Amino acid sequence: MEIDRLKKLLSDYKKGNISQKKIIEKLKILPYLDINSAKIDTNRSLKFGFPEVIYGEGKSISQLKEIIKRLKKINSNFMVTKLEKSVADKIIEEFPDLIYFPEGKILTLKKEKPRKRKYICVVSAGTSDLEVAEEASLTCEILGNKVKRIYDAGVAGLHRIIDKISILEKSKCVIVVAGMDGVLPSVIGGLVSRPVIAVPTSIGYGANFKGIAPLLTMLNSCSPNVVVVNINNGFGAGFFAHLITNKI
Repeated sequence: MEIDRLKKLLSDYKKGNISQKKIIEKLKILPYLDINSAKIDTNRSLKFGFPEVIYGEGKSISQLKEIIKRLKKINSNFMVTKLEKSVADKIIEEFPDLIYFPEGKILTLKKEKPRKRKYICVVSAGTSDLEVAEEASLTCEILGNKVKRIYDAGVAGLHRIIDKISILEKSKCVIVVAGMDGVLPSVIGGLVSRPVIAVPTSIGYGANFKGIAPLLTMLNSCSPNVVVVNINNGFGAGFFAHLITNKI
């Protein structure tokens, strides 16, 4: 339940427009909504201002449709991440008001207009990292944040990031997405005073070990302003950047 709906519910009860029995029935779904194939956390909006985000990969089309049907009834917006276009197209056939962003594999109901002038900067080391970088960027935007993108600016051509330092420094925080050796977050962390959220990707040759190598590099960063999320977790980075931008 969203905060505005809860306020209206309490206001209606105070005015006598809704019975105690009815309000108890509505508040019963606050912990979660059990739909057999999934248990939807209906209290997430009260905690974070955004409902539970659905991880799309591995779920069937019928399961996703049922989850989305329930989410649409109780929330004004939601997200499904890691969703292939073929699956998204099938879902949109039933829910044509949904929007799919193939570059980040995200399905949502709407993209919020930026609520504040301050922005989050998202940097990708290479073009091959764009899918994860876009997942992070779109997550930030759907949550109502302004985003500035700096893509294909890895350490193999360090001049591509040096001339963007003023943009990085003026941001609220920086998300840095990198595969291969995963060095870029440490470099940026050493150049700017902003919080840096490092996202390792599974992009790279054999010794990249599907993202393990950059993950370890980022975890071993000596830049004290760098924190790390899991491999390919652009959503996690975007959501945490949103919390930094709006809660601190």
